[in-house]
Amino acid sequence: MQITRFEDATPYDAPNHWGVTGLRLQGFQDGGPENQWVGFSQFLPGGGAGPDSTPFEKVYVVLEGEMTLEWDGRTEVLRAMDSCTVRPGQERRIENKSNHVCKMLVVIPYPEGGRPK
Repeated sequence: MQITRFEDATPYDAPNHWGVTGLRLQGFQDGGPENQWVGFSQFLPGGGAGPDSTPFEKVYVVLEGEMTLEWDGRTEVLRAMDSCTVRPGQERRIENKSNHVCKMLVVIPYPEGGRPK
């Protein structure tokens, strides 16, 4: 069992992101998950990421606020408790276009080979 208290979560910087604070809730630690890690992102108004893609899938879960997603010429807004899967290689752009902080969970697999030792 691996427990991480919110006050002990480790900050991290994600490439090609702006106006966001990321905290690692689970992953990259002894006793933690073997297949994926979980981040908690707090996007300020105007904060976002992309456009870019990754070679692995991701899951976004909006906990509070809203996040605008753009991909393949489409636009959708995720609101509290909405979620989505971003497929491997799918280019996407996200932006908090509201005046409220968007709080979002992100679940991402480790690179091929599992949790880095």
